[in-house]
Amino acid sequence: MTRFARIAYTDSVRDVQERNGSGQAMLRQLDGPDEPDPLGPVEQQFIAERDSFYMATVSESGWPYIQHRGGPPGFLHVLDEHTVAFADVGGNRQFITTGNLRHNDRVALFLMDYAHRTRLKLLGRARWQDVDETPALADRLARPRTDGRLERLVTITVEGLSWNCPKHITPRFTPAELDEVLQPIRDEITRLREANRALTAEQKE
Repeated sequence: MTRFARIAYTDSVRDVQERNGSGQAMLRQLDGPDEPDPLGPVEQQFIAERDSFYMATVSESGWPYIQHRGGPPGFLHVLDEHTVAFADVGGNRQFITTGNLRHNDRVALFLMDYAHRTRLKLLGRARWQDVDETPALADRLARPRTDGRLERLVTITVEGLSWNCPKHITPRFTPAELDEVLQPIRDEITRLREANRALTAEQKE
C-alpha cells in the first residue's frame, strides 16, 4: 500500500483503471494502513542531488498551476522522513503559487534526473513562513539555497511518493555532469598528445 495511491486513485481514477484492465493490479496498492509514505535513504539522496523541481498548486477556481524552482544541488532540504523545505527567493512578483496556497495547501512536486532517466513524484501539504518567524529553520535552509533576496520559507509535509518508469524521458545533462563524463576523455587526449610529442622528439634525434 502507498499513501500516494490512496490520494491519487480517486473513484473516477479507479473507474478508468477498471475500464482499461489495470484495476486489479492497482488495487493491491490500496491494501494496508493509510499512513504517509516515508522518505527513505534512496529518496533522501535523490532529493539532495536535485538542482530543480516543479511544484503544482490549485487555485480557488480549480485551475492547476505549475512553477519551476531551481538552485544549487541540495537547495530542497530533507528535514526528516516526512518533511522537505526550501528557502524561497523573489521572482516575477506574480505570487500565483503563494496565493494558491492561501486557499489550498495541497502541492505536487515533480523531481527529475534527466541524465539517469529517473523521476520522483511527491504529494504533500505546504506551509509558508516568514523568515523572522523561524530563524533556526532559516539558518538551516540557508546552506545551500537559491541565490536572491530571501522572501519566505516553505515547508512541505510529504503525504505520498511515487517513482516513475524511465519510458519517454529524454536524457539531458548539465555542464557539471558533462564535465564528469568528459574529463577521462580529456585526460586520455592529453596523455596521447604528450606521448606523440615524445615520439616525435625521438625521431628527430
